[in-house]
Amino acid sequence: MATSTTHQPFPSRPYTSGLGRTAGGQQQPAFGANTPYNTQTPFNAPPQQQNPGYGPSGIGSAGGAGATTQQQREAQRLERDRQERVERERREAEERGALDALSEEQREEVNEAFSLFDLDKDAHIDYHELKVALKALGFDLPKSDILTLLQTHGVPASSLQNNTRNQAPPGINDRPTFVGPTRLLLSRQAFQHIAAQRISSRDPQEEILRAFELFDTDNKGRIDVQDLRRVARELGEGLQEEELQAMIDEFDIRGEGGIDRDAFVGICMG
Repeated sequence: MATSTTHQPFPSRPYTSGLGRTAGGQQQPAFGANTPYNTQTPFNAPPQQQNPGYGPSGIGSAGGAGATTQQQREAQRLERDRQERVERERREAEERGALDALSEEQREEVNEAFSLFDLDKDAHIDYHELKVALKALGFDLPKSDILTLLQTHGVPASSLQNNTRNQAPPGINDRPTFVGPTRLLLSRQAFQHIAAQRISSRDPQEEILRAFELFDTDNKGRIDVQDLRRVARELGEGLQEEELQAMIDEFDIRGEGGIDRDAFVGICMG
């Protein structure tokens, strides 16, 4: 007869299983077990860092930065406009002061030079007309200086084309003219201010020497009776020959038969 083997019963577990059984016999995690459903979920997680461009605070930050940048640009534009206005007013004040400092004769000379070289009579002169007009006043400027004056004080010819055609007498603007974007014109008022500033800043001795050259057209270095006679005739002065010779004799210190530059400067400065 076979001997039956007796097995020891399984020892009881010293811990409580977290598993339960359902009606189907499947094990289920007990309530409170460490399962994925017990970990922190998005519902109780701390708020993550928000995109600064979104959300209530993000929208406010982005909008505030944009508004600040716009305000800064506007403030900079207003400051530039203010500085330009101040500079323009300062320049206009200087120009008015220079024009007021001229004598009536000098003003007439400036206006005459402008009218003489405003060939199409549109109250504006171009590069070539400006150059010869200033030269007539005694200022022989290089090309770079003339261009600088036009760029500073001039206006585009194309912006004046319609106005001048509407205002000018018939036939004045019938001739074809170049009105390209690079052609600048100078108004009468701007020319007056430029000429006034240069006349006011001119050395008096240079002005005297310029007058001397008007007498001494042959560049002899002195003014003789023939020079006085010619100038008197051009000015319509009916001086007698004895009077002309007396003028030469009075200032001909060296007895050379004429008045040299130094003597002429001394007469005008004294």
